[in-house]
Amino acid sequence: MSSKDWLEKDFYAVLGVNRSASPDEIKKAYRKLARDLHPDRNPGNKEAEEKFKAASEAYDVLADDKKRKEYDEMRSLFGSGAFRRGARGGGTQFDPSDLFGGFSGGTAPGADRRFGGSGFSDIFSSIFSGGQPPGSTGRRGPQRGRDVETEVTLDFVQAVRGTTLPLTLRTPGACDTCRGNGAKPGTTPRACPKCHGTGLISSNQGSFSFSEPCRDCQGSGSIVDEKCPECRGTGGVTKTRSINVRFPAGVADGQRIRLSGRGEPGDRGGSAGDLYVQVKVRPDDLFGRSGDDLTLTVPITIVEAVLGTDLKVPTLDGLVTLRVPPGTPSGRKLRARGKGVARKEGQAGDLIVTVDVQIPETVTGEARDALEKFGKLTPPPGRERLEARLRRAD
Repeated sequence: MSSKDWLEKDFYAVLGVNRSASPDEIKKAYRKLARDLHPDRNPGNKEAEEKFKAASEAYDVLADDKKRKEYDEMRSLFGSGAFRRGARGGGTQFDPSDLFGGFSGGTAPGADRRFGGSGFSDIFSSIFSGGQPPGSTGRRGPQRGRDVETEVTLDFVQAVRGTTLPLTLRTPGACDTCRGNGAKPGTTPRACPKCHGTGLISSNQGSFSFSEPCRDCQGSGSIVDEKCPECRGTGGVTKTRSINVRFPAGVADGQRIRLSGRGEPGDRGGSAGDLYVQVKVRPDDLFGRSGDDLTLTVPITIVEAVLGTDLKVPTLDGLVTLRVPPGTPSGRKLRARGKGVARKEGQAGDLIVTVDVQIPETVTGEARDALEKFGKLTPPPGRERLEARLRRAD
């Protein structure tokens, strides 16, 4: 994609957010699109794949504060007609294509996949310095690969204890047939004769002097005469790869795990991006979680609450026995120490057991007789004072 295409593309519209959207709103919009459009969920759907790529490109710019600022400023400048050849008496509006030199077509082998071979900062530097960006000596150097984000759902027990799972990812990578140079096996790219391998051509545009990507080699500095049949000269293909990811004990729902260097490979020898794994945890039908503590609600009878009992409760490691003191009210919490989520320092949280005193809806026969006798023998505290007040009122 050319720099001109990047300039004219509305990244906000691609993600479906306003220009004033916060970073969190942008991230939320991208994650929703990434989940819905990911190639793994839409195998063989080219339209979904293209939209997924477009969303990733848009997020790559808008999620970076510096790039977003430069993107907004650049669109504002060109959109408002700030650049005009007639600044000193002319009158013809500046055409962005003059800057980008009609640079179009697919991404060339080794070309920067973002901004058509040059970043926004380089373009601004080129405009205002009257030529090549400061410190530049021609072709751009190694470029770091993009970060990749995926989502994994863990069972409750897997999240508490930790686990290792294989992940299958489909991401761009260097073509194995041509080893990333885009040329047919047995041939090699040659240095571009127009730019002499620099990838840049200097030219004058009225009052300005520009360094623009070479049109013949599309800024790569090399010409591929016979294209690789596998990647069609791009030097890159979409690859499926599997990696084992270790999820530490106690990983929480919504946690984001970063795996350094496991993202997309870099260009021209640049380092690979990072892989971010968004964790979702399935709820358990018995246990809950509060930080490092596990929670559990256990029903008991009225008799157990009144007389007390030794209560056996499950944990993730087996059974434990907790003492329910006599006269325990409903909602009281008991603690089994060290039976919760393991902490990094080797300790563990607790299991918090909430006692739920169950009241039967109907009682018949001997049970009813026993309860009536129990009620007469054990009036509730404070009932005598209430009855005395009622007698005085009469």
